[in-house]
Amino acid sequence: MDTQTDRRFLVTPGATGTGLSGRLQVPGDKSISHRSIMLAAIADGETCIEGFLEGADALATLVAFRRMGVTIEGPDAGRVRVQGVGLCGLAAPDGPLDMGNSGTSMRLLAGLLAGQAFTTVLAGDASLSRRPMRRVTDPLGLMGANILGTAAGTAPLTITPVPRLHGISYPMPVASAQVKSSLLLAGLYAQGDTCVSEPAPTRDHTERMLSGFGYSVRRSGAQVCLTGGGRLTGCRLQIPADISSAAFFLVGASIAPHSDLLLTGVGVNPTRIGVITILRAMGADIELLDPRTVGGEPVADLRVRAAPLHGIRIPVDQVPYAIDEFPALFIAAACAQGETILTGAEELRVKESDRIAVMADGLTRLGIAVEPRPDGIRIVGGRIGAGSVEAHADHRIAMAFAIAGLRAAGPLEVRDCANVETSFPGFAGLAAAVGLGIEEREGGCCA
Repeated sequence: MDTQTDRRFLVTPGATGTGLSGRLQVPGDKSISHRSIMLAAIADGETCIEGFLEGADALATLVAFRRMGVTIEGPDAGRVRVQGVGLCGLAAPDGPLDMGNSGTSMRLLAGLLAGQAFTTVLAGDASLSRRPMRRVTDPLGLMGANILGTAAGTAPLTITPVPRLHGISYPMPVASAQVKSSLLLAGLYAQGDTCVSEPAPTRDHTERMLSGFGYSVRRSGAQVCLTGGGRLTGCRLQIPADISSAAFFLVGASIAPHSDLLLTGVGVNPTRIGVITILRAMGADIELLDPRTVGGEPVADLRVRAAPLHGIRIPVDQVPYAIDEFPALFIAAACAQGETILTGAEELRVKESDRIAVMADGLTRLGIAVEPRPDGIRIVGGRIGAGSVEAHADHRIAMAFAIAGLRAAGPLEVRDCANVETSFPGFAGLAAAVGLGIEEREGGCCA
């Protein structure tokens, strides 16, 4: 891990005695925030964005485009104004672009920059530099891109110009919105059609947003296609609240007695609501109120009340719809009656951490019976103990264990939480405001 100030959460169970209650708006959607900057930068004209996530990951994308000559005002309370330079208007940066901890930034930019007329180096922190990139660089290579990574297929990535990319028809071996989006962004610069076929549905924010910028995208069944050489036009964008951030509170209010919590303006894109489907199957009481469309994305207010949960075998077809929310769902499983079994989730092994191994270790330390498997986990619900767990610099692990403190037998310390700022700045404060007994502390330096 990079040397940095150690940040810890200390959670005291039952601090308010009333569970989680009140009204809460979580920050803007991280996936959509990344894409809003990328497409606004290469559009013609001005784009005004509302609800932009001011977390470290999305800011890494914003800073990268500033360094490539794009004028960007903000962010200011979620408002960003981007003066687009057109499809071919980006300029060479003065050095490597630092993606920090953001896999989305690196993988999507690899596609977008593959068609540029200048060399770019994409670098990241120690965690990102361990994550696999061949799943993106190999298919981009089939389009003619010249991208060099390490011998292990990891960052840094050096992207050098090629005379012309050409469109391909690519059947993805594993469902991945990042791979799909990277190829579609490269396809904007390619000759002919670029088509990507999905083995299972993945989030479709890129396709929706391209259409919002006036670029024609065609979908037929599991395949999505576009033709290179078109034009994007600046527009106004409203980014909904992030369901991945809301997931911690959906779980928290479900497991904490007497909870009644309203989460406002949450994105409920059909490719992202696996967490709601799975929690409801476990017995959760979640209502979708005032459904509406904001910026081309479906949005609703979510009311969640405490309910007794029971273990389930999670349907494999829901895994792609909840891939980022499983750390929170593992806490729900730990508090449920009976066993919960997850299969078909190998992707969790190559996130910001090995989320199966790290969650299994933490739950075991807290007295929960678990059985990690190559593609999933078995969790037997029980009583969560007090103690200390490690987040391993993974923002979603840190927040998941913080929520587990609602049902812990005593104080629960979560270590190595600094990266929570990548996706949910102000998490501890917002959580405390709705009833979580949480303190944020800084320790010494860690490496």
